[in-house]
Amino acid sequence: MTLSARYCDVRSTTDALTAPLSAEDQTVQSMADVSPTKWHRAHTTWFFETFVLVPHLRGYAVHDPAYDYLFNSYYEAVGDRYPRAQRGMVSRPGVDEIAAYREHVDHHMRELLDGPHGDAVADLVELGLHHEQQHQELVLMDICHVLRQSPLRPTYLPAPQAAGPTPSFGWHDVAGGVVPIGHDGTGFAFDNEGPSHQVLLEPFRIADRVVTCGEWLEFMTDGGYRRHDLWLSDGWAAVNSQGWEAPLYWEQVDGTWHEFTLHGLRPIDPAAPVAHVSQFEADAFAHWAGSRLPTEFEWEHAVRSICGTGSFDAATGRFATFPVDGSGPLADRFGQVWQWTASAYLAYPRFQPAAGAVGEYNGKFMSGQMVLRGSSCLTSVDHARTTYRNFFPASARWVGAGLRLAADN
Repeated sequence: MTLSARYCDVRSTTDALTAPLSAEDQTVQSMADVSPTKWHRAHTTWFFETFVLVPHLRGYAVHDPAYDYLFNSYYEAVGDRYPRAQRGMVSRPGVDEIAAYREHVDHHMRELLDGPHGDAVADLVELGLHHEQQHQELVLMDICHVLRQSPLRPTYLPAPQAAGPTPSFGWHDVAGGVVPIGHDGTGFAFDNEGPSHQVLLEPFRIADRVVTCGEWLEFMTDGGYRRHDLWLSDGWAAVNSQGWEAPLYWEQVDGTWHEFTLHGLRPIDPAAPVAHVSQFEADAFAHWAGSRLPTEFEWEHAVRSICGTGSFDAATGRFATFPVDGSGPLADRFGQVWQWTASAYLAYPRFQPAAGAVGEYNGKFMSGQMVLRGSSCLTSVDHARTTYRNFFPASARWVGAGLRLAADN
């Protein structure tokens, strides 16, 4: 059974930003990273207004000057912004006002695009669309987290399909050498995916599937959360200070482990990919299994050399029973869980951020974070590509992230 089956059988996340949610204005936020759905809808609209309409549509007047403060995320060049951890406390503007804001900006975007415009506008619009797709994933992550705060454990989606069999486990040998890494400039990519460059890799092995919940239960039963010898120092400190004893949304009901999902609270499916574990936990599991996490370069080279560069097929790969479709190796490389790597999030050689405020999009976060590869069942299909670099702090657990093992050859 896939993560997509148990967690988010959402045929298209393009509806996520307009999906009704009774808890949308809920002010109880247990984690600073979580934002209300209406904030995501307003912020993605603000992005188009601020970076496309204001500088490129003559005579355009901003919808509401206060929105610059409320819905700016992290763009220092734009100005001050409302504290992230307090976004859930903002009851106004309401959902109807945000819907009107989106319609206002959509109307003027159509006006701009119906007229003459250059490549600079086209590039900004393309970036804005991909930015909104990123927030569609964040919306569903945040909805899951917010609903989990309710003692009623409400559901967002109907129950998933029945569980499938536990997939077998095996290794793929991958040759080393000097290999190309990064986006080659064909089609859209975020700035942090390039420039394309070469990396020297030693021969290695990579697992043919991601780690399952059943295997994670074995790790827990063997004292995985109680053995300091498995953990990095910061990870062990997090275990003790935050009381980690299982993945984020796992809890025991009458002595049996359950997981809270967008389908509500459900018994653990041993065949499903484990999700909502931090990089610290993924690293500890890999040590327990006598393996390690792949570097992001190993992950990319393995996927490219084993699977080729063909595009991800949502019809057969995103919402099918695990293993995805049986069509080839590493079939779960996309559309299941993000996969933690052992790589720090750093700039590629010759990387240069874009000029202006949009240059803050990725580059300024290249410190203190770790890279994830692949995609989750919540990720836009357009982002399921070999070179995509997701990144979060090593302690992040609300992300739909699991892991794939690697080993030296």
